[in-house]
Amino acid sequence: MKLIKIIIGSVRDGRAGEKVAAWVLNSAERYAGNLKFEMIDLKDIDLPFMNEPKSPKSGKDYFYEHTRIWSNIIDEADGFIFVTPEYNHGYSGVLKNALDYLYYEWKGKPAGLVGYGFRGASNSIRQLKEVFEIIRIKPIETQVGIHRISEAFNEDGTLKPENIKGEINELFNELDSVLNIT
Repeated sequence: MKLIKIIIGSVRDGRAGEKVAAWVLNSAERYAGNLKFEMIDLKDIDLPFMNEPKSPKSGKDYFYEHTRIWSNIIDEADGFIFVTPEYNHGYSGVLKNALDYLYYEWKGKPAGLVGYGFRGASNSIRQLKEVFEIIRIKPIETQVGIHRISEAFNEDGTLKPENIKGEINELFNELDSVLNIT
């Protein structure tokens, strides 16, 4: 089994990211492939603004304990699903900060993107793919967008199908395929 870390890319109070990530994890629990999933909330990680004295490209010789902890969390993953909001046509600063802390831990690992916002976070997803190229995360082709996020969930917490663009099981299948090629 390959470990996929689902990373919630927002920390603001009242964020929709928790609901979206819960939907991803709930969908993942029904997935019958060769993947196991773990939720990572950047709010719990609580990284300060990047303060390491050396570039992450210089190696894993981190000065701060919070960076070593973050490094271990990411290093043990085989791949990722980033749950990202779109704020002013871009992704969150906290997600950028978390990405910038590390280099080798991300390198070569595949990632799926689940964006949410008024239009499904297409700008946020596009910008993240540009950053992924630099830090060598391999974005998969399949992505999911949740549109009109403020009205995307029913009162019982389920996601309305008409607000979803893309197929979450296709995203899981592609991650599974990329990671389990023999």
